[in-house]
Formats: sequence, C-alpha cells, structure tokens
Amino acid sequence: MSVARSSLIMASGTIISRVLGFARAVLLAAMLGVTTNAADAFGIANQLPNNVYAIIAGGVLNAVLVPQLVKARNHPDGGAGYINRLLTMGIVVFGSITVIATVAAPILVNIYTSGWKPEQLALAVAFAYWCLPQLFFYAIYSMLGEVLNSRSEFGPYMWAPVLNNVVALLGMGAYIWFFGMDPTGQKSMQTWGISQISLLAGTATLGVASQAAILFVSWRRIGINFKPNFRWRGFGMRPALKAGIWTLAMVLVTQIAGIFQSSVASSAVAGRNGVAVASVAASGIAWLIFMLPHSIFTVSLATVYFTRISTHANNQAMDLVKADLLSGLKVTSLISILASVALTQIAYPISRVFVGEYDSTLALGSVLICFLVGLLPFSIGFFLQKAFYALEDTKTPFWIAVVQSGLYILGSLLILNTVAPAQRVADLALLTSATVSVQALLGYVILRKRIGVFGQGLFSSILRFAIAALVGGLLGQLVLQLLGGTTESSFSMHSVLGAVIASMITGLAILLGFVLTLVLIRAPEVKLVAELAKPVAAKIRGIIGR
Repeated sequence: MSVARSSLIMASGTIISRVLGFARAVLLAAMLGVTTNAADAFGIANQLPNNVYAIIAGGVLNAVLVPQLVKARNHPDGGAGYINRLLTMGIVVFGSITVIATVAAPILVNIYTSGWKPEQLALAVAFAYWCLPQLFFYAIYSMLGEVLNSRSEFGPYMWAPVLNNVVALLGMGAYIWFFGMDPTGQKSMQTWGISQISLLAGTATLGVASQAAILFVSWRRIGINFKPNFRWRGFGMRPALKAGIWTLAMVLVTQIAGIFQSSVASSAVAGRNGVAVASVAASGIAWLIFMLPHSIFTVSLATVYFTRISTHANNQAMDLVKADLLSGLKVTSLISILASVALTQIAYPISRVFVGEYDSTLALGSVLICFLVGLLPFSIGFFLQKAFYALEDTKTPFWIAVVQSGLYILGSLLILNTVAPAQRVADLALLTSATVSVQALLGYVILRKRIGVFGQGLFSSILRFAIAALVGGLLGQLVLQLLGGTTESSFSMHSVLGAVIASMITGLAILLGFVLTLVLIRAPEVKLVAELAKPVAAKIRGIIGR
C-alpha cells in the first residue's frame, strides 16, 4: 500500500473524527461557555487523564512498540506470544495506575491549577473522579492500535475515535435535554449536582472506553486473538524497557512544563471580574483548532512513515531512511505552511463558531493566532522525533525536550510575573511557538549529524511554499474584507452561519492562490500536490460512481 493511500485512509478517519470533535467542542462551549469557571473546571478534569497517561507511558508506547513489534513478527509464531504478554502486562500495570490516579484526583487538580476558589476546585475534583478512568482506556487503545500499525493496518486506529466522539456527543445531547445550557456562566458552582457531573464526565469516559473496545474487532479481522499470558520473564521486553526509560524521562520533562503552562493559564481567571478572559478552556479550544491540520495530515503521514523507516532501519537501509525522511518532511511542510496561513486569516470567524460574545471571540482568536506561529516547526519536530524513535534512539529526544521544556518553564514564570491576566494565555501560546521552533532546529541538526545529509532541497521547498502561502493569504484577506472584515457587526462575526460561510469562502480563496502561485513559479512541488490529490480524486470518483 502506498504512503499516499495509507495516509488517505488514516486521514479520512481523522477528518471525520475531527469534524465530530469540533461539533463536540462547539456543543460544550454552548453548554458551559469558553471563558467561564465551569468550563475551566471540566477542561482541567478532562485533560488530566491525557496528562497522566503521557507521563506514564504515552511516549513510551509510541516510541518503543512499533520497532519492537516489527522485530517480533520474525518470531516463529509471528509475534503472537509477544503481543499476548505485552497486552496482559499493559492491562495489569495501567489498571493499577488508573486506580491510584483516580484516588489522587484532589492532589492532581491542585497541581494543575493556581488561584482557584474552593468551589471551583471542588467541581474540578468531582469531574476528575469520573474522567480519570479514561487513563486505562487510552493506554489499551494505544497498545491495540500500535499492534495494528506494526502490521500496516492503519485505518482502525484512526477511525476508532469517531465512535468516541459519537458517544460523547450523545451524552452531551442528553445533558442539554435534562439540564439546559449556560454559555455565559450564570449558574453558580454550587448548583452542580451528581447527576449533571456524572452525565457529562461519565459519557466522556464511556466514549474513550468504546474507542478502545472497538479495536478488538479489527484484531480479529487480521487474525489476532488475544489470550492473557502472565509469563513476563524472558519474552524480549528488556530492550523495549531500556529504550522506554529515556522516553519516559522525556515525557516527564515535557509534562513538568505542562504543569507550569496549566498553572499559569488557570491563574488568568483572577482577571475576569465580568470580563472575557481566556484561561484553560479557551487554551484547550485554540489548541484543538491548531491541532486540526497536524492530526489529520502530519500524524497520519508520520505514522505511515514511522513503520516504513523502522523497517528500513532494521534492515540497515539508510538511503531509504533518508529518502523517506525527505519526502515526509516536504509533504509535512507544504500542509503546515498552507494551514498556518489559512487558519490565521480566519482565526476570528472560526472562534465565532465556538462563542457568541464578541469579546470572548477576540480572546479565543488571539490565542489561536499565537499558536499558529509555531505550526510548521511543531509538525517538523514531531516528524523528526518519530525518525529518532524509528532508529531506536530515545535518548536524543529526551535531551532536546529538556532544552525545550527548560526554556518554556523560564518563559512561563516570566509571563506569570510580568503579564496581565488577560494576556497570559496568548503569551503562553506564543511561548509554545518559540520553544517548539528551538526543538525542531535542534532535532534537525542532531539527526543530520547522526545519519548524514537528508534534507537536500527541503529549505528551498519551504521557501516556495511560504511565497505561495503569502499570496494565498493576501487573496484570502481581500475576500474576507469584501465580506465585511471581522468587526462585531460584520457578516463573518454576526452569526455562526456567517462565520462558517466566510471561513469556507476565505479558505478556498487562500487554497486557490496557493496552488496557482506554485504553478506560476513553476515549482517542482506541483507534482507533490498532484500526487496528494490523486487518491482524494479517486475516492471522490468512487463515491460518485456508486
């Protein structure tokens, strides 16, 4: 299966999942608001499982499992014994950790917040008790998915989150039916009862559980039958655990930086007093929008290339490793540059989809723009990190993460002590962009020393993409101004429907300007665009022909 086809299968699942995720975020914003205390309380609680999971094993699983599973396929049983022991160990370990984390919910909430009143903390803790079991199901989902990825079955891993979002949306619909909506935070913290908390947070956890359970169906389809096996000694996990120590350390370092980010962002609530101030919830929504092109395209590409590069590295075929790296980085750069310019131009109309108040829209849009400054280096850094993991080098990404996280921690402390609460989250987003740029540059320089030159023509391609995106961005800005701009009474900001229409028209203008510019300057990357479009066109023709 080609990279383009594999990536399309994964991206199609991710696109649907992200569309549903957007619907989920919009619905949540309508229910709880974006700049309200209840929204921040749920935002912290629902993010905790991801934070704890990342600390414990998220990076370890992603970094270590695919190379080890690729090797395990050479075993006489095709790797079945290795898989059974691995999943059994995961169920026991992550089940135990989940119980401990859930019991420690009050401690975890206090670590990630700053300056909150007792009633807001109490609500966040109540949400956390229902949300933290997600930790176990995220871990199982990742382990099941990595086994599928190692066998080039990429689709199920990317399609499973669709079910997660469907279940969560049904739960949120039920919540609105029974309890109504409060987008401006008029209800006090004390009005939240066990029925409201359990319905909202409980169905969020049920969605993650469904996401993990559905992958067992895909296992059976490719002939894998799980049988618990508790004989863990001597089945080849020592190399994986040795490599995983560095990855665990790296994730721990980045999560320490994440604690500072969450604490500083949560401190912004002190500046509200009736004013729309971006805090935890707004930062989460801005990050969701920021991650859209990355998760749809970069993650899909990197996942496919990761398996290929791991296989080439295992066979000592370094020329093929370099070729895949260059190809993947060019596609990643094209998508990231186009997306960053397009989303920057329509940042405020997109934000209007999530919030109704103009001041809240401006606050959310400003945070989004600051994140988008770093989209290209963020995606490149992610791809390079996957390359290190494919080479079974987890030590180098750790030291790169130490530098990036150290800079972030210093910057966040500076923001906390020198910046007004209303501006803190936007400045934190800009700080993220600056530090991930350092991370990407370090990764490129070190990897080049490790394997030799692999980026011939990459920077000239990036320059051509930037020129084309600039032209597209100017055309998009012209179209947006013709629609009335982004004033409070303009077409693009007056209603959700207007915001969606304006975003689509402006986005199409940017895409048209981008592609035409590449054609006019006779950029060789036009072939790359055509290659990416082929599987999409084939898919459309297939749908029309049915």
